[in-house]
Amino acid sequence: MRILVIVIVLLVVGVVGLGFYQGWFGVASDSTDGKRHIQVTVDTDKIKEDEGKALQKVHDLTHTGKDKVAAPSEKSNDQAPPPLPTPRD
Repeated sequence: MRILVIVIVLLVVGVVGLGFYQGWFGVASDSTDGKRHIQVTVDTDKIKEDEGKALQKVHDLTHTGKDKVAAPSEKSNDQAPPPLPTPRD
């Protein structure tokens, strides 16, 4: 059970780190009258845009792989090498 909690925490930290790197999340702070205000911004439009790009890349990769597999293989003009000579006694 403890390992599951650790894995979930690591996944959350990874997603948050990726989100800050990609610009999905932002944090701003302001200090007035001795009070600190912290504002967290989530850019849902950027998240949806990046999701669409990722899905398109996955779609392109899968179709590229399917095209390579489905394409008929070309017959090679190479012939088998000649047999090796046997030693004479």
